[in-house]
Amino acid sequence: MKLLNPRGFGLASATVAVGLGLVIAGCANTVDGTPTVNQAEATSYKAEAATSSSAAAASKAAAAQAKAITDNCDPFRSTTGTAVDRYNDFVDAHDGQTADQADKRDGAANALDDAAHTVETRVNASGSDLPADLAQKFTDYIAAARGLAAEVRKMGNNSSVGPLNDASHKVNDALNAVRNACPTR
Repeated sequence: MKLLNPRGFGLASATVAVGLGLVIAGCANTVDGTPTVNQAEATSYKAEAATSSSAAAASKAAAAQAKAITDNCDPFRSTTGTAVDRYNDFVDAHDGQTADQADKRDGAANALDDAAHTVETRVNASGSDLPADLAQKFTDYIAAARGLAAEVRKMGNNSSVGPLNDASHKVNDALNAVRNACPTR
């Protein structure tokens, strides 16, 4: 007795399946008429798509803004705190006419410049994601810190403290403006 040839059986099965499919497709009913767009549904869909796209863009912008604020506000106190400490060390040394006054002066000026540079780098990295009013407050601090650093470098034993105090007040005002504008954590 001879067994079925698997290749022949597969070919025959495929031919029957294709033929049956063509018969069924040929018996399908067609729909008469002209295709038209349902304008009400199309308009509604477009509005929903636009709303969804706007919401996604707004959400992305809000997230970028929140990140920029966090990236700038969170490290601000520690970044500027070191500069304030070095400046206060210098003031104490200057007032006390200590032997290390020049070293403290240079350390304070460098710390102020470093803080200004660090804050500036973060603000620039945030770009337009950082709200303009907050960016301006950081920029005001940067300018004030650099101004104070310049005044510190001018200080000697017999220097007038008036310009130094004025520059110090500007830094304090700028520090407070940023701290008040940044969200508390």
